[in-house]
This record gives sequence, C-alpha cells and structure tokens, in this order.
Amino acid sequence: MDGAHSAGLQLQPFPTTSSSVSLSSSEGSFSYKENLIGALLAIFGHLVVSIALNLQKYCHIRLAGSKDPRAYFKTKTWWLGLLLLLLGELGVFASYAFAPLSLIVPLSAVSVIASAIIGIIFIKEKWKPKDFVRRYVLSFVGCGLAIVGTYLLVTFAPNSHEKMTGENIARHLVSWPFLLYMLVAIVLFCLLLYFYKEKNANSIVVILLLVALLGSMTVVTVKAVSGMLVLSIQGNLQLDYPIFYVMFVCMVATAVYQATFLSQASQIYDSSLIASVGYILSTTAAITAGAIFYLDFLGEEALHVCMFALGCLIAFLGVFLITRNRKKAIPFEPYISMDAMPGMPDMHAKGTTVQPDLKASFSYGALENNDSISEIYTPATLPVMQEEHSSKSTPGVPYRVLEHTNKQ
Repeated sequence: MDGAHSAGLQLQPFPTTSSSVSLSSSEGSFSYKENLIGALLAIFGHLVVSIALNLQKYCHIRLAGSKDPRAYFKTKTWWLGLLLLLLGELGVFASYAFAPLSLIVPLSAVSVIASAIIGIIFIKEKWKPKDFVRRYVLSFVGCGLAIVGTYLLVTFAPNSHEKMTGENIARHLVSWPFLLYMLVAIVLFCLLLYFYKEKNANSIVVILLLVALLGSMTVVTVKAVSGMLVLSIQGNLQLDYPIFYVMFVCMVATAVYQATFLSQASQIYDSSLIASVGYILSTTAAITAGAIFYLDFLGEEALHVCMFALGCLIAFLGVFLITRNRKKAIPFEPYISMDAMPGMPDMHAKGTTVQPDLKASFSYGALENNDSISEIYTPATLPVMQEEHSSKSTPGVPYRVLEHTNKQ
C-alpha cells in the first residue's frame, strides 16, 4: 500500500503539468490566430476602401474632363466605388471583434500606402528627373517605413482577448481608470472647442485634436458593438443588454461629429497635411483609450511594449513622408471684378451689393466671411439710375447724364 501510494503520488503531478502546458499553448495559439484574423480583415478593409475612394475620384475627374451630361451618381464606376467602400468598412468593423484595439487602429496606415501606390501607377503626368526624385523616392521610402512599422505592430501586438459581453463592457465602463480618462478628455475637448469657436483658433492641431478625442471614443464603442454582434451571431445573444444600445448611439454620434470637424479642416488645410497629422494624433489617442478601457497592455512584457511603440513611430514617419510629397492642389480664390470696387457702381446689374475693401482680406479683392464684423462694414446696395430710351434708339449707358447750365 505504501509503494502504491507513493507511486500514485509520483504519477499524479505529471498529467497535471502536461495539461496546464497544453492549455496555455492552445490559448496562446488561439490568441495569435485571432490577432492574425483581425489584422488581415483590417488590412483587407483598408485596401478596399483606398481602391473605392480612388475609383470614385477617377469617376469625378473623368466626368469633369468630358462633355458627359450625366451626374456622377448615375455612372457604374461611382456605384462600384460605393459598394467597395461599404465592403471595406465592413471588413474594418469586423476586425475589431477579433483583435485588440491597439493593433487594429494603427493599421489604417495601409490605406495611405495603397493610395500612394495607386496614385503613382495611374499618374498620367510627365515629371522631370529632379521632380521624380524629390517626390517619388521619398514616397517609396515612406511606404517602406510604413510597411516595416506595420510588421512590427502585428508581430508585437498585445494578446489581450476578452469576450465582449454586456457584463464585461459595463464593468470596464465604470472602472476608475476609464472614468479618469473621460474626465481629462472632456475637459480638454471643451477647452479646445472654446478656443476654436470663440477665439477663432483655426490651427490644424486644434481641429485634429478635436477629431482625435472623438475618434478615440468612436473606436472604443466600435469594438464593443462589433464584439457583441459577433457573439450574438455565434449564439451568445448580447442584444438584450442596454449597454449595447448606449455604445451604438455613442458610436454614431461621435462618428458624425468627427466627420464634421474633418470637413471643416479640409476647407482650410491641404488634404495631405490632414492625413499625416490626423493619423498621428488619432492613432495615439485611440491606442491610449484602448489601453485604458480594454487593458490591452496589461501583463505584456516590457520588450513587446517597446517594440510595439517603435513600430508606431516608424509607421508615423512613413505616413508623414508619403503625404508630405503629394502634389498640393491650388485652391480657388474668389474675387470681385474691377468694376465692382468699393465706391463704384456695378455696370452689369441694378443695385448689386458690393463688398467693401477691408484690411482683413487675405488678398486684394478676395471675398471672405464677414459674419463677425460689425454693422458699419455691412455691404451697401448702390442705387443705379438709368435713362429710359425708346425702342428705336440704341441702348443707353447705365448712368444719368447730368447737364450743367449757368443760370443768371
């Protein structure tokens, strides 16, 4: 009995140890597979979105350069671009359900890389060797750096995987680290909005910081909604939790306001500058929000975290080099004709409103928004008096000819 008992004691730890090792290895393999699936979905989605946007742009350019009277939404090319755009956004949306938020967000650099390559392949302009070296060599270097950064992001991404159930999301939502982050984000957002609206602080950093703060909440809610939908499809229904609808409303609201600020920024600054600065700020804010809300880097090794940060920095530099060398569009500057100068009546219309010559104009004769200017600068309607002539005579000049006589 003693021998059997001792043998039992000797044989008992072996299967327990092997089962724990196999369990941990299977969990690690499953986490890696989920990361890979999420990364591939995100890369596929961003590639398709880039192709879709370039197709729609090609449709607009082709219609503008031809005598085709059709509207853009009546062409097959534009509708194909729209369908591809929806497909790409669906792929990006689904990727949040499989991989950590900190891995999916930086992969938006793929769309910048794809847009640069598509622009180079389909470009029809002829460039001098000096211009080609200055523009395209740096673009290729930027693409290479962005690809290296993307590889580091995928390789050293965090392996935090948690089921997006209603209980888990509600628990993260009321955790003190996220509540502290929300307090800081709301105060910073209100300060930036005050300077932007009241102090006319139209700096690109101010506008894109507003976009980044809204975007950080958008990706947090997108991951929650996407994860709960995937679990519901798999049979674990999550749509009966009120937190799902709270997250859905926040996702739509923040996305709409984010698009509004981006539209306002595009009216002031070049799109390439918005792409580079916006990518850096939005990615940084989103990774921070994901690390706080979903605890993405909890339990990760310091080396993995440092290599992940290095991948982000390399991707940032690559995107900056790609967007820095894009050809800038020459903005259209509206102007008023010389016969509509301040103090001069308009010869082509009756009672035309003429804008006064203000020192605040950015160039001579440029039109600008005068909503914030006091009433003394309100444009005045200049009356124009015209003589009536008979139908047989030639049209008269649009001014009354005054005859001066000397009366004694």
